[in-house]
Amino acid sequence: MPVGLGPSMTGYLSLFAVAFLAATILPMQSEALLVGLMIHGQHGVLGLLAVATVGNVLGSVVNWGLGHAVLRFQHKRWFPASPSQMARAEMWYARYGRWSLLVSWFPVVGDALTVTAGVLREPLWSFVAIVGIGKALRYGVLAWVTLVWIG
Repeated sequence: MPVGLGPSMTGYLSLFAVAFLAATILPMQSEALLVGLMIHGQHGVLGLLAVATVGNVLGSVVNWGLGHAVLRFQHKRWFPASPSQMARAEMWYARYGRWSLLVSWFPVVGDALTVTAGVLREPLWSFVAIVGIGKALRYGVLAWVTLVWIG
């Protein structure tokens, strides 16, 4: 544990980091950490929800930024999405528009949507607002279910 940080602050920082990384293409599970911290009971639920949401949205902003810059590399072998994956994400995004970002928390599809939003030049303000709503709702429902479950 870093010097000067108590267990409470370490929990919040860990949740922020995991939520941030989970929103990128890295396979992380912020939901499990959120539930674990809630069950442990040393953190305020609203604080945990805020930290998880902000971290996850900021991770999605990284994807959006990559989308702005990534198209020039789409024919490289290391490119993270296949042409068919990009085509599916673009069709989904074209069909449902910016409101499809409400499901940016879905595994696999969500990452592709946030990158696609950057590729298709979704304005940052609307991206952050819509992604923020979707991710806050997801964490809110998870917290509610957890609180009901632990009584």
